[in-house]
Amino acid sequence: MTVYCAQPDPPELATVLSKIRKKRDDYERYDFTATQGRTLRAFFDLAQEFETLENFYRIAVFVPKVFMEFDTCLYLVDTDSGKLKRICDSLNALGVCGMEPPEGVHISQEPYERGDSFFAPIRGNKRLFAAKNLANATDIIGMFEVFPRAHLSSKDKLFFEKYANRIGYNLHYKLIAKQNEEHIKFINVLIADIEHNVIVPNLKYKYFLRIIDKKVKELHQVLNELKGHLEIAENQRCPHLGGAKAVEEKLEDTLSVLDKYYKDMEKHFENTSLFLESLLRREHFQKGELVLKRRMCNFRKEVIEPQLERYRERFKRRGIEIDNQLGGVPDEDIPLAVDIGLISQVYANLFSNAEKYCQEVTDSQGNKVKFMAFGRQFIPNFFGPGKDGIKFNVFTTGPHLKPEEAEHIFDEGFRCSTTSKNLPGTGHGLHFVKKVIEVHGGVVGYEPVPMGNNFYFILPIKDEIVGA
Repeated sequence: MTVYCAQPDPPELATVLSKIRKKRDDYERYDFTATQGRTLRAFFDLAQEFETLENFYRIAVFVPKVFMEFDTCLYLVDTDSGKLKRICDSLNALGVCGMEPPEGVHISQEPYERGDSFFAPIRGNKRLFAAKNLANATDIIGMFEVFPRAHLSSKDKLFFEKYANRIGYNLHYKLIAKQNEEHIKFINVLIADIEHNVIVPNLKYKYFLRIIDKKVKELHQVLNELKGHLEIAENQRCPHLGGAKAVEEKLEDTLSVLDKYYKDMEKHFENTSLFLESLLRREHFQKGELVLKRRMCNFRKEVIEPQLERYRERFKRRGIEIDNQLGGVPDEDIPLAVDIGLISQVYANLFSNAEKYCQEVTDSQGNKVKFMAFGRQFIPNFFGPGKDGIKFNVFTTGPHLKPEEAEHIFDEGFRCSTTSKNLPGTGHGLHFVKKVIEVHGGVVGYEPVPMGNNFYFILPIKDEIVGA
């Protein structure tokens, strides 16, 4: 079991203490009877002991029946229609589940009386409503009916108002837990389907590519044979030589195009397969976090160059020059064990941003320039004494980010007001970069530098694979 410990936060502690004191004062003001206090404690204990929603519904209506001799009925708002439905009562238990409420029973923000019954609103947790809309009401997720009203004192009515609130908070968490459980089951089934129907069939393309490669090579052999026959025909002054040479040229051109497309397809397949495998890894979904598959690698050749090659033509189309001299450390001097698939996607995101946001600036000589640069720097003792790091930089020319926006550039969903204007994007890319680097034990950052912006990440140098 993992234990998560946060650093003490005095402002948060003050808030918690204030809430505790307020709760103490509230209970003194309520002045519940001993029976009412036992009823609440029994409800809390049993609500935790029984896990299913059905048993929770039974507990909600039968605890007041057993402890206080009041009959009750639980109504909940149907998530589809937004209307009240009977769920459980102390006379028929779940036998009334799904039935329409009696005429006049309605959703209300305030308690009300009807006939010989008292109705209290069941409120959900407002904080949870922001993330999960469980009902088409505001914060009211149901109503709690108590009868006979004639036997209820004013203190009893106050008690059942508070009791209904406790039902709401407990029920809301149980509904969220049930939804999350269903989502997890769905995700587990989905990832199994992805493995079976996406990742495994994708490997078939490797077989097809090998066949295409083999046939292209056979065509090259045929072309060479044709050249030999044409040479003989030329020596023998064959009258049809001109037409045959025209066919040779067409075949040569076609083979040249096939070669190019084959190489592009092979690179696309390798990159797509790498991303599919690293993003849709079963372990990510089982643990609910990124799970690394580290191995020692030649960082430049296996990570940077394949992603740079993907974006080279895009940079060229946008008039962006490429400079790879931003710092320099020989690959053989960097013992890095990384998850190549995930780190490759870090560079894919950084290069994609470079393509979108790189802008023309004026250099110190007065020349208009527009370029991106990348490289690395060795930083001794960055992670502590004897714990060196490597800083990987991706620089683009352009105006600096606003300081107040730069602080949030790696936050989920955040986009700069100026640089991202009229450009497509979700604000997810840099947040993904941050998550991947942090799970590698590194840090990310941004710094304004002369002529533009530098985005970087720093990884610890490791002599061996840890936690692979």
